[in-house]
This record gives sequence, structure tokens and C-alpha cells, in this order.
Amino acid sequence: MAYVTRVAILGGGPGGYEAALVAAQLGAEVILVDRDGIGGSTVLTDCVPSKTLIATAEVVTDQEESSELGVTHGEEVRVDLARVNARVRRLAMAQSADTTASVERAGVRILRGVGRLAPGDRVVVDLADGGTEEFTADVALLATGARPRILPDAQPDGERILTWEQVYDLQDLPERLIVVGSGVTGAEFASAYNALGSDVVLVSSRDRVLPGEDADAALVLEDVFARRGLNVLSRSRASSVKRSGDGVVVTLSDGRTVEGSHCLMAVGSVPNTDNLGLAECGVEVDDRGFVVVDRVSRTTARGVYAAGDCTGVLMLASVAAMQGRTAMWHFLGDTVHPLDMKTVAANVFTSPEIATVGWNQATIDAREIDARAIKLPLATNARAKMHGITDGFVKLFCRAGTGIVIGGVVVAPRASELIHPISLAVEGSLTVDQMARAFTVYPSLSGSIAEAARRLHLRD
Repeated sequence: MAYVTRVAILGGGPGGYEAALVAAQLGAEVILVDRDGIGGSTVLTDCVPSKTLIATAEVVTDQEESSELGVTHGEEVRVDLARVNARVRRLAMAQSADTTASVERAGVRILRGVGRLAPGDRVVVDLADGGTEEFTADVALLATGARPRILPDAQPDGERILTWEQVYDLQDLPERLIVVGSGVTGAEFASAYNALGSDVVLVSSRDRVLPGEDADAALVLEDVFARRGLNVLSRSRASSVKRSGDGVVVTLSDGRTVEGSHCLMAVGSVPNTDNLGLAECGVEVDDRGFVVVDRVSRTTARGVYAAGDCTGVLMLASVAAMQGRTAMWHFLGDTVHPLDMKTVAANVFTSPEIATVGWNQATIDAREIDARAIKLPLATNARAKMHGITDGFVKLFCRAGTGIVIGGVVVAPRASELIHPISLAVEGSLTVDQMARAFTVYPSLSGSIAEAARRLHLRD
């Protein structure tokens, strides 16, 4: 009888369920231990819900900014947040159910509960319906995710002081929402609630919003925020958030206070790596508690891999999924390519969206690589003019000597879709001339990508 490899996966988010699908496809016996529902926080409380909320915000923005196109409305656009959030939860559960069905069709056994590692290649599961189950595994994958970071003096209550997992219980639109944190999560929610009709104040401890993103892109977003009445308090650190009657008071480190009806905390994430038996099994974590992994998702313990937010490696669902797949490909002997962070495409779902891939402007300006760059405003693009798009740009980077595309930035509606041809160029080491020779539809926003490539043409 042929030996069958047993795979244990702790966590049902993208890193976990994608790994399970790959392992099952390669003939392994797979047990997936899941606590909250297949899809994890990505599907149930984070990515899918937030982008569903943002989809509604986009509709409102399109309605309110359509006058330039000759469209007028008889009355003000109104948002029923209770209905919006009901749809958010419904879609999240439907996506989780679809993913669960896919995993089960692949032959994966799902155990509801909380798992942990034990010496001797054992996995112990505290089952959701009581009792425990213990088994041995040839390989284990940790995909336990992360949770919102909580500040000691800003304890969420689920009513007025909220994490991004709790906003979907709101029945009424916040009259005045204070968002603490100007990273991706904070900027996305600030943009969305501003569009939905809330008065929004964004508290940023840095000089600008989105400090980790392209500076030109962040400037465009700040200009849009200002035009739409969203107030950004830069260089302002929140020291505490307290309830005050039917509202909240945010106290800043310099003594100033900001009052609002609600406060959304978006100050980072904490890995779910407690009580997993990591130390006992030789799995190293860093000083913040994230599991240390290499480019094929191996931890410091033999036969133990990790994927997703618990590793702290660019906390994106797409990266988590690739880490999980890579782990199984590596352990089960299939073709594997180590994770290359310079090929990862990312998107900020603000309005407009900001999409990036590859090398960025900051590293080029620091002369870490010899590269050329071009930035084309969308305002000159024919399709953009037709849709009344005045904000945004396409930026392309290529190597100075060869013209090989090494990165790019797109700031535009649906930038998450427009970044793909640049991602393909980066992954395939295409030159700007190869990109320029590919046909684009006229008129189209993607035409600006080809135009940028033409502007970077190198003569022999």
C-alpha cells in the first residue's frame, strides 16, 4: 500500500485553504483545523466585508460626481447603513460557504476547533463541540492570521469605539467618525465613510496619509480628501479614546481633543501566535510575535511551515495564499518558486484606488537601483475625460540600461484591475518596448500604460 502524506493546517484563511487545495491536488491527506469559518478574517471580517462596503461607497461617489456628465438627481443620495451592512454580512457568509464547499469537494477534512502543535509531530485540536482530537502529521502549516491591535487607553466597546471587525454591526451612519490611523485600513475606511455621508476626521501620526505608499499617490489622495471635506490631522498621535455620553473624545498626545459620534481604531495588527505550542516545537517568532519564515514558507522547525498574517510578510490575502501554496509545493516535491516580494501587486481601495507593483519611487530615488521613470496624468487620457476622471496617474519604472520593467503605480478608479499588465511585465521581465508594442483599446485607461512605456523607449 502506498504511503500517503498527512498534512495538518491550522487556520482556514487564504493561506490555509489555498494550501489545503494544493495539498489535496497533490495526493496528500489533509486536515484543516478552523475556528471561525473557512475564509478566515479575510472573508468574514476584513477584506471581503470592507470591499463590499467600499463598493457601495463607489456608487454614491459616482452619483454625486455625475453632474459633469450632464446627470442631475432630484434629491440627495441617501445610504441605509443597516441594509448595507446586512448585505456585507450576507456576502461574507456566502463567500465562506462557497470556499468551504470547494475545500470539501477536494477531499479535505475540516475540523471545527482550535489547534496547536505538540512535540513528536503531533497536533492537538480542542473541538468546537467539546473534547479534543489528537493526531500525527508529516507536515504542519500555521495560518492562524492576526487580529486588530488594541491600545491600552482606547478599548473598543463595539458601539462607539470600534475595530474594523466591528463596524458591520452599525445600524446608522456615524454622524462624525474619527478614524485613528492613516495606513491602508484607516485610509480605506475614511474614504468609504466620507463617501457614504459621514463627517470624517482622519488622525495621522505621520506627515501624510499612507506613509508606506508612493508619495505622489498619497498627495493625490490627500487632495481628493480635502476637496470632499475629509479632515486629515497630520502629525497627530492619539493617546486615548474615551466614551462621552453618546459620543467619543479622542485625546491627542499634544493635549488637543477631537470629539465625534464614533471612533474607528486602525492602528495595526497583532499575530495570532499565542498558545500554539511554538516554543515547545522549536518554531521561532520575532520580537513582535510573528512567525519567522523563509521564502518558501519554512519555519525554524522541521516539517512546520507558516503562511499569511501570522508571519507578518506583507499582510495581503494574495500573499498569504501564495505562501500557503508555496509551502505545499515545496514539502510535497512539486515545482516551486521562492516568494519574490518585488513581484507582489498591492492595492489601496480608496477613491481613487492606488495600485503598486515592484520597485518603488523611494528606492529609486535612494539609488538602490539604476532606473528611469515616467508619470502620465490621467487627465490627458481620452477615456478619463469621457468619464470625468481628473485625479490620478500612471507611473512606470524600467532599468536604465535594458528598459526592463521593474515596477509601476496606478492611481485611478479600478486601479486594482489596471495594475495587472504591469505585474505581468515585472514578472516576465518584459521591456518597455515589448509593452509598447502590445495593442491597447482606444479609448481606454490602459492606453496610458502603453503610452508610458512608449515614453520610456530606448534607442539602440
